[in-house]
Order: sequence, then structure tokens, then C-alpha cells
Amino acid sequence: MNKPPRKKNPTFGIAVFIVVAVLLVIATLFYNAITEKRDFDRENAPAPTISSDAAAATVAKPTSDAAQ
Repeated sequence: MNKPPRKKNPTFGIAVFIVVAVLLVIATLFYNAITEKRDFDRENAPAPTISSDAAAATVAKPTSDAAQ
């Protein structure tokens, strides 16, 4: 009538642990790659050219004729 209690399968717990550990390693690798890429891009940003600085200055400061 009464079923005996089921024994836990220790293999399932170890499998879950391994999957979680692998996912954490993959997430860490992606995080480090993205962080290193941002640092690299920040350090190696191309110097702005004179023409782009002049274009930005003319766009930022409209003349008095354009304001009216």
C-alpha cells in the first residue's frame, strides 16, 4: 500500500552543479571580453581631425542670421 520513499539521485545534483559552473565561466569570459574591448577602444580612439573640429564648432554655434 505505502510506497517506500524514493532515494535521491546524487548524479542529478552534480550535473546541475557542472552546468551552472560552465555557464558562470562562459558569462565571465564574455564580461571580460567586452570590458577589455571597451578599454582598448577608449585608449586607441582616433584623434579628431581639424576639419571635424571645425565642423562641430560651426554646428554648435549658429550665426546670428540663422537665429532670426
